[in-house]
Amino acid sequence: MQVPPVFIDIAIEDQAQELRAYLKSLGAEISEERSPKGIEDDLHKIIGVCDTCFKEGNEAEVEMVLNDIVSIMVLVPTERAENIILAFCEKLTKGQGQKLGQVCLKALWLLYQSLDERSPMRYPVYYHLLQIAKQTDQIKAIFQNVDHLKQQFSHCPLSNEELQKLYRLLHEVLLKSNQSEQAAKVMIELLGTYTDKTASHAREDAIRCITTAIADPNTFLLDPLLSLKPVHILKGQLIHDLLNIFVSENLTAYLTFYKEHKEFVTNQGLDHDQNMRKMRLLSFMQLAESNPEISFDVIAHELQIKKEEVEPFIIEVLKTKLVSARMDQLAKKVFVSSTMHRTFGRAQWQQLRDLLFSWKTNLSVVQEGMKTVTAAQIEILQQQS
Repeated sequence: MQVPPVFIDIAIEDQAQELRAYLKSLGAEISEERSPKGIEDDLHKIIGVCDTCFKEGNEAEVEMVLNDIVSIMVLVPTERAENIILAFCEKLTKGQGQKLGQVCLKALWLLYQSLDERSPMRYPVYYHLLQIAKQTDQIKAIFQNVDHLKQQFSHCPLSNEELQKLYRLLHEVLLKSNQSEQAAKVMIELLGTYTDKTASHAREDAIRCITTAIADPNTFLLDPLLSLKPVHILKGQLIHDLLNIFVSENLTAYLTFYKEHKEFVTNQGLDHDQNMRKMRLLSFMQLAESNPEISFDVIAHELQIKKEEVEPFIIEVLKTKLVSARMDQLAKKVFVSSTMHRTFGRAQWQQLRDLLFSWKTNLSVVQEGMKTVTAAQIEILQQQS
């Protein structure tokens, strides 16, 4: 979000007095006179009634008032401005509707950018920005990705508690904005803030992480979740069993689980039909790992679909780019050239090692061959000369 800086070439006390007069003209219960206690008290009183201008619904006027407040606020030393900043944040996060909410977001973003990178107030301001972004569906205006967010607070590191609170809210906002992939990454970051000692306190976060990953139609590799300490703590519980099915089991295993624990799956907010779709894709990936050639009959049987549904299913698989394959409709077969592994453990590392070793050997053979060819050409040139 690009917000132009605000520069007003008058003393902040005079600026505050003009704001007082303007708000009073709109019906605000505020005196036009300056506070004898100084600019901080002036700001408190102005912020307390600044929403008077919201009633008019004029975006330009609201933006002018809010930007004026920010331009005064940033000139107050941080140690004296903390309560003022918090009051301003609270005022702007109260639902103002879609249009004025976006104006409030711009004003708060201006404040955030104006604060020193080492200021501890950047955290509460950003947290309130997320709250407004949730109301206005404007998360893209203030959030790019997790790495960029970390960079934002690199000069003023956050505590684990602050990070956890921030990640939880960010996860909610991203989900609401249908950014499930980013939401999943944020949730993994959240679980990564727990240690061996605190992992047992992350149960709800871990469950939310698992259900979000399962429900996300674009997340297919869930193996990394098993290594997270808070997820490991859930071992032996139904949610962990369900995760394991999506990590390494097939459709039959899921259907058996669902038959025995239908109410549990529903209570997690998971949709059975969507789970079936994902498990069919994952089951096909599993088939493709060890079978470079798969008949339509095998696919129909393993995935429990009708034979006439095989071709549309394969097309859907190819669209995900999880598997590279060629379909032969006449032979009623699928020829697999490559597939993404659902898990990447010791066996996969060994397979990769063997592949790289084979490449190295082949390159050595090619290199020796090129040396022989080069030597022969040099010899021919010498004979000709």
